[in-house]
Amino acid sequence: MRITYVRVFVIDLAAAKKFYAQILGLEILWEYENKAIGFDLGPELIVEDVSSEEDREERHLAGRFVGCSIEVEDIQATYSQLVAKGVHFTTPPEKQEWGGTLAHFEDPAGNVWTLVG
Repeated sequence: MRITYVRVFVIDLAAAKKFYAQILGLEILWEYENKAIGFDLGPELIVEDVSSEEDREERHLAGRFVGCSIEVEDIQATYSQLVAKGVHFTTPPEKQEWGGTLAHFEDPAGNVWTLVG
């Protein structure tokens, strides 16, 4: 078994596309009718728009803790680079009891991701 897809929900697909492609530097694998975009994150990251009236009942899915960690080689350098690009971090890199370092940041929809180093 393996994780193949990670889905996050947004209310502004254009802002999400800019964030994930230009700011985080993820490769776009596919786009579907202004509704979803697939990015290469190891497993495929699917960013889905829930802003339309027909998606109103799903809007609560945007702006959540994603529960996925993105491992980086140098967390301090990555943190500094992303802050310089305007990424909002809810916590700076902090050493954990188990030995790793974590930092949390938000995408434009408020979805919270974890950097781990």
